[in-house]
Amino acid sequence: MKNTVALLLLLISNYIFSQTINPEKLDDYFNYIEKNNLGVGSVSIFKNGKEIYSKNFGQKNIPGLTYDKNTRYQVGSVTKMITAVLIFRLIEENKLYLNSKLSEFYPEIVNADKITIKNLLEHSSGLGNYLVRNGEVWATEKTSDKEIMDLIITQGKSFEPGEKVDYSNSGYYLLTGILEQKYKKPFYKIVRSEIVRPLRLKNLAPFQPGQKNIFLPYHYQNNSWSILKKELDFLNVIGVGDISATPYDLNIFINSLFHHMILKKETLKLMEPVLGKESWGRGMAIWDFDGITFYGHGGDTLGSHSVLIYNKEADLSISYNTNGERIQKENFIKNIVDVIYNKEINFSEIKEEQ
Repeated sequence: MKNTVALLLLLISNYIFSQTINPEKLDDYFNYIEKNNLGVGSVSIFKNGKEIYSKNFGQKNIPGLTYDKNTRYQVGSVTKMITAVLIFRLIEENKLYLNSKLSEFYPEIVNADKITIKNLLEHSSGLGNYLVRNGEVWATEKTSDKEIMDLIITQGKSFEPGEKVDYSNSGYYLLTGILEQKYKKPFYKIVRSEIVRPLRLKNLAPFQPGQKNIFLPYHYQNNSWSILKKELDFLNVIGVGDISATPYDLNIFINSLFHHMILKKETLKLMEPVLGKESWGRGMAIWDFDGITFYGHGGDTLGSHSVLIYNKEADLSISYNTNGERIQKENFIKNIVDVIYNKEINFSEIKEEQ
């Protein structure tokens, strides 16, 4: 009986949202964040493939900050969803297979004869996280591809392929290398030809030295915002966390993906986590908000954070980017979802999280 009531309430909640969205309540939330200096960023919300709400917040609290509608955010590991889509494009074209072995491309990696493309995509390879060395994120200065590969080899394995799931930046570094071998061109050119140009994205771009009009990362200290002194060198995270974009263009991407404009319906199904069985799929995760299911990816650099998620039932997507985080992105996006689905938020309980 309880399950029936819960399902009925969920259906009612979805129905209420499907009829209307309250921009005033969203404005109230973001205005509170801005007034109390609890974050700096932007959000874009799409319904049925069209933007129905957008908001920039907190920027006016940073003296001298200039930006325009084309200013991009570093989106961190949201990049991985794009990398995964490109891998699945090759799979659709029978140029690569989920059961293809890593040894075909990188025989020097431990367990390369056992690790499959599927393992790399879903973080079940047993490989580690090359961005962390001696317990610290080290990739703030440019290093060589050889040094990164040597570190991946040195880190070895923590479990056998398929034994469990453990998030692996190393796996996506190798997937990027596989893409470049297959396409015979660098990652940024692959993204441009396969994603940016077909979708006519003006403000989504892989990292290139000298890139312009990107929000710098900020941190809050002594009651004011200041530029974060250290950020990742994005040449160290190509295909792993290097892409910058506006929330609008990220929404165009995820809507095109779920409307089957990039991958076939059956291919997209292979990417998705299996409800009730998996939290991670092959390039995307499940985000559950009290029974309301979204699919997508989050991303973090040392100073910028992103969430890009899509709900099938409502044909609804939310893209959130911040370059000044005081509330963890997971809780920030939950607040946004709660407002959209007409749940009450106690503003007095919203505060900085350590």
